[in-house]
Amino acid sequence: MITYEFLQNYWWFLIALLGGLLVFLLFVQGGNALIFLAGKTENERQLIVNSTGRKWELTFTTLVTFGGAFFASFPLFYSTSFGGAYWVWILILITFVFQAVSYEFQNKAGNILGKNTFRIFLTINGCVAPLLIGTAVGTFFTGSEFMVDKNAVGNISAPVISRWANDWHGLEAVANPFNVEFGLMVMFLAICLGALYMINNINDSKLAEQLRKSLLICFGGFLVMLVLVLIQLLTMEGFAVNAEGIVYMEKAKYFHNLIQMPIVLIMFLIGAVLLVLGVVLTLIKKDFNRGIWITGPGTVLVVMALFMIAGYNGTAYYPSTADIQCSLSLSNSCSSEFTLKTMAIVSLIIPFVVAYIAYFWRQMDKKSLTIEELEKGEKY
Repeated sequence: MITYEFLQNYWWFLIALLGGLLVFLLFVQGGNALIFLAGKTENERQLIVNSTGRKWELTFTTLVTFGGAFFASFPLFYSTSFGGAYWVWILILITFVFQAVSYEFQNKAGNILGKNTFRIFLTINGCVAPLLIGTAVGTFFTGSEFMVDKNAVGNISAPVISRWANDWHGLEAVANPFNVEFGLMVMFLAICLGALYMINNINDSKLAEQLRKSLLICFGGFLVMLVLVLIQLLTMEGFAVNAEGIVYMEKAKYFHNLIQMPIVLIMFLIGAVLLVLGVVLTLIKKDFNRGIWITGPGTVLVVMALFMIAGYNGTAYYPSTADIQCSLSLSNSCSSEFTLKTMAIVSLIIPFVVAYIAYFWRQMDKKSLTIEELEKGEKY
């Protein structure tokens, strides 16, 4: 029998999956961050832009789907975070608007700003978007300053359930070193994924060599941030929830979650090995160009594991530092049982959608990009 608790866990699993896919698809942003770092000539920069330009819609669509799934399954989180920490989400959306406009207008006739202006916008999106998304996810472990009063829904004059406890509305997250380190980790990972994708997608030996140099630098930055984040995450106090719904602080809570959920631990370890393996093989074997298909699945598994230790095993996935008892958990922030059950039926079409995307992805990338093809085809 499908229980309410099972549905809550099922939908958190889907949120984790969408989060993993979103971080993987941030290779588009990571690739754009390399426009000037790896692209030394006009042709090389155009190759980079055309390579990421084929896929940018997938990243934005997944971001919207991620937000939509959160809204439908855990509406209290959506209203609290998106309605309270709105400056962070507005900045993220602005960078994506810059991205869309840049792809559309950089090669248009009458562009008085010049190509490089729009490429700078793409580079900003490539660095800032992953950084902000990672910083926002970091608050799943460190908490945010909000208050929740469900009884306020009956207040006709001000039926506001969630209130932010300061005037920064999410920007205070950057004052926590862990959140910033988490954001930098995601940013460096996105750039690594971007380099790996273009090494696979672009047939240009000189550019591939420059992408490998950039990959080495950014992978070093990623490893430093990963170690810092893991040390803090596995030793920090976490927000635990008991059977009565009371939230309390537990030492090394997220380490305990990993140990007490062996499947999640195995998922994390396999993902970490795949993530590193894809990069290492690309760096040591100059003719190896399929690292993205090793590192990509590894990224999805690692991100899913992080979401699971943030929400499963009696853990508040969105803690409140203003009032610990206002912290959000799977049980106190989810939709009704009917809603979750109805959406669970709809979610069964997800594998078919993924298969559709995979098919057309393969069709678009069947042939690698070359300068010759670029001169004949459409330019972004």
